[in-house]
Amino acid sequence: MGRIILANDGIAANAKLELEKLGFIVDTTHYDGEELEAKIKEVECIIIRSATKIRKDLIDIAVGGNLKLMIRAGVGLDNIDVKYAESKGFIVRNTPAASSRAVAELAIGHMFSLTRHIYISNINMRNGEWNKKAYKGIELGGKTLGLIGFGRISREVASRAMALGMDVIYFDVFGESSIMPECKYVEFDELLGNSDFISLHIPYIKEVGTVLGDAEFAKMKDGVYLVDTARGKVVSEEALLKALASGKVAAAALDVYEEEPTRNEAIYTHPKISLTPHIGAATSEAQNRIGIETINIVKEILL
Repeated sequence: MGRIILANDGIAANAKLELEKLGFIVDTTHYDGEELEAKIKEVECIIIRSATKIRKDLIDIAVGGNLKLMIRAGVGLDNIDVKYAESKGFIVRNTPAASSRAVAELAIGHMFSLTRHIYISNINMRNGEWNKKAYKGIELGGKTLGLIGFGRISREVASRAMALGMDVIYFDVFGESSIMPECKYVEFDELLGNSDFISLHIPYIKEVGTVLGDAEFAKMKDGVYLVDTARGKVVSEEALLKALASGKVAAAALDVYEEEPTRNEAIYTHPKISLTPHIGAATSEAQNRIGIETINIVKEILL
């Protein structure tokens, strides 16, 4: 049958070609349910993005088959039960560096979209409306950006924000970082109370749960702008809607949602929310870098 790699959520064409040159059969069909359960026993490696979930039941089915390696083509590993998979002898990897710039640029883009009303004025103009006086904005320069989490993506956001003249503060559960000392480490509540903009760059951890709920929104500045390009469940959508209604949050930008695709009509029709459909890593350059990282992981583990 040959050595099979299943790219269940797709893979860049150049990466597929390189893996084939290494002697692998690369299956880019998307399987769900029983089909995936049957297929995962046959393949030596499975590569997923955000759509496929590898939970305990699927891991148990894979035990005893050909599967050795699981690769998350992206940063977040929350759609794989990593500890359980590793306890069963599987190797789990991700590609943490490849999409950092792409996600950071989307986060900054959303900040511009919110403050200059690009997202909503574009819609209204297509409906024949000329609401020039309604779209008075603010500038990013001179404002304070609070970053929740200070990993690779967050630091890419920080560098771009500082180039725009923003002051950057951050909180991270691992404490103060020696990287980018020009950014100031603060405690979580201080970040909430002193930020004009808040951008999240943390994983969703089930045991921790929601990071921004009613209590956290209450501690924020009035008129804060919120950007979430991390994971939808770290922000309570219900709490966000209340904060938007009260004016505590001036506007929000979301690339991720509690449920994907989102079915929360109050979120996707809200006039003060700029939306994108989880496209943080969706650039040609990022996908090429993800492909390169994936190939290197396969070489390291399987060859």
